[in-house]
Amino acid sequence: MAAPEAKRRRNERVFENWEELPDGGRRYWYEVTGRLGWKARYVKEVDADENTLRFWQEIYNERGELVEIHEKYPVDTGHRKVKEP
Repeated sequence: MAAPEAKRRRNERVFENWEELPDGGRRYWYEVTGRLGWKARYVKEVDADENTLRFWQEIYNERGELVEIHEKYPVDTGHRKVKEP
């Protein structure tokens, strides 16, 4: 198992953005823009030892409104509509 420092460096390389959480963990994310102006944001929350607690995808329409969430970890819940486009 990788040490927390190695996991943190790897997460910082993969994800372009992060914020510190009150419990010592972090929330990482990066965004991908589609051809039609929609955006997907991939979000990963980790504990203070950089163990993944949760991973999900957020889909935003061309107006920047959150329309769908797809929780992938710890349980893949599939796509859930938040707002109709």
